[in-house]
Formats: sequence, structure tokens, C-alpha cells
Amino acid sequence: MDEKIKFTYSDAGVNLLKGEEVVQRIKKHVKDTFTPEVLLDSGLFAGAIDLKKIKKFFNPVLLSSIDGVGTKTIIARQMDKWDSVGQDLVNHSVNDILCHGATPIAFLDYIASSKLNPVIIEEIVKGMSIACKENGVALIGGETAEMPGTYNEGEIDIAGTIIGVAEKNKLITGNKIKEKDVLIGLPSNGLHTNGFSLARKVLEKTGRSLKEQFVVEKEDFTLGDLLLKIHKSYLNEVSYLMKKFELKGIAHITGGGLIGNLPRIFPSGIGAVINQNKIKIPFIFKFLQENGNIPEKEMFKAFNMGIGMVLIVSQKDSEKIVLELKKQFSMDAVILGETIKGKGIKLEKPFFKEK
Repeated sequence: MDEKIKFTYSDAGVNLLKGEEVVQRIKKHVKDTFTPEVLLDSGLFAGAIDLKKIKKFFNPVLLSSIDGVGTKTIIARQMDKWDSVGQDLVNHSVNDILCHGATPIAFLDYIASSKLNPVIIEEIVKGMSIACKENGVALIGGETAEMPGTYNEGEIDIAGTIIGVAEKNKLITGNKIKEKDVLIGLPSNGLHTNGFSLARKVLEKTGRSLKEQFVVEKEDFTLGDLLLKIHKSYLNEVSYLMKKFELKGIAHITGGGLIGNLPRIFPSGIGAVINQNKIKIPFIFKFLQENGNIPEKEMFKAFNMGIGMVLIVSQKDSEKIVLELKKQFSMDAVILGETIKGKGIKLEKPFFKEK
């Protein structure tokens, strides 16, 4: 009788030794993010945060959000540069809960691939660690999954969950927004983490190389560098403004662009008019539009077009906020337009209207 074949986990494509190597490689980067409030060491079954800091809140509420970086990981793979997408993931998540006035306190990550590459995973987590420290967030847990058959060889997917805290009576919901409030745009530095499937389609069809060199604002970049520019965190700027002004609404301009994200925070019956001439559109968007022959409206639906976050404020505060951002952070914020009675977002070029 033939001896029965014996299988191991490794035969099925899961390498436990590689998994342990990952744990050892990332441990130092995770611990670098720990604040005094972190109660459990990394590698246990859960992360724990002491909530004593939230005692300063009269009526604290916890906020959470989960997101990923989409197919930006494909550009990272092609450029063999992985730390940036780790930073993207954290900053994107911070901005999401910031829209409701939350201060981030903890972050958890998920990294999945067909085959574990400890060096790449360390680079991704190192990027997360950098961004967590910049935002004052503790990386308290995560999951690294090796799933042969689910992902194609070389593919990596990352996602993260963020937890933050806000004062209940200061929660920013958008319900105070009314007609003739002002929209202030905070500049992005590129695609951030959205629109990469369309961007990659343009590159695929035109044969443009990620190594192609460009001079942008007197600096040399490759096309890959421009696409991998790190998603901005607006935590410092917005936290500062929240102490001095009433921010009626905040929109993080991600997938869907200005057209898709602003209505998410508007009360029923409120829309907005945006003056396109106020937006300083970064080179990368012009490059993609010209090379992909993408209609302008489609560009504004797929990409942030140079505006990473929008604040909705009263008219009396709008100019002061723009000046404060310039003075305190050297940020060139712009007044984009105003809210109107109606529905949806109207993009206008008032200086170029036909007579």
C-alpha cells in the first residue's frame, strides 16, 4: 500500500518562519510609536490604550474609520518604494476622522499578500511608524496575512483602522452649514491615495515610463516620484483652527473628488458653487489629463485636483482663516466658493464666461 502523502502549511504556500521574521523586523518600528498610554506590548492578541487622557473631555466620544490606499501599492511595487504607502495610509485615516473634529489616539493595520516579503513589509510598517509619530498616534496592533490564491504574485494590499476622540458637543457634523457659507480649500500635493486606477490606465495606454524625468517647481522628479507623493495630513492646521474658529463642516477630498465628497457633509437643500480659477492644479493632474484625454468633469470626479481638504466656515471668519494658515503654517489656502440653496456642486470659471 502506498504511503499517504504528508502536507505541511509551507506546502500550501504559507511560510510561518517568514511570518515570525516579519514580527521581529517590525517590532522596533511599532514600539517607536508607543505613547505612555499604551498598555500592552506588540505581538499579543489585542492592543490596549489607557483612556486617562480623555478625562480632559467633558463628554468624550470615540470615532473610528477604516480605509486603504487602493492601487497606489502597484506604483509602489513598480518603483520598489514602500515606506510612502505606509505614511499614506495613516495620514488618510487621520484626515477622515479629523473631518468630525477628532484627535487620533490609536491605529491598527492590515497587510495582505500572496507571499510574505519581510523586507517590503518592514518598509511599509516603517512608513506607518513615521506617520504615526508625526500625528501623535500609537500603532497598537495589526495583522499580516499570507494568502496564496487570493492575490497574484507580488501583489500587496494594505488597510488601516484609526480610533480618535472628540468632545460630543463639538462634533463637526455639517448640520450648521447654511447658504452663503464659505468654502476654503487646503492644497494637496498630488493624487494622495485616490484615482490610481485611472492614472495607471493612462500610463498603460500611452506607454509613459515611471522613470521619466520632469522639472516641477524647479525640482527634479520622476513620474513615479510624483505619483507616490505622500498623502498630506492636515491635523496640525485644522486642530489649530478648531481652537480659534467655528468650522461648520470639513470634507476630506478623496475618491469622488470635490464633486463627490462635499455633498457628504451638506445638509439637505444645500449645494455649492466653486470657482475653478482659484485652484492651483498640480502638474501631475495636467499631465494625466493631457495624456489620457480625460474630460475635465471626469478629472474633478476622479481626482482631488489640488485640493486635499475643504473647510466650510462663516463669511466673517473666511479671510482670517486663510491669513492664519499662511502665517502659522505657510499654507496657501484658497477661498473656493460658497454654499447655495440647491443640490450638488457647480464648477464655474467666471473669468472665462462667454459674453
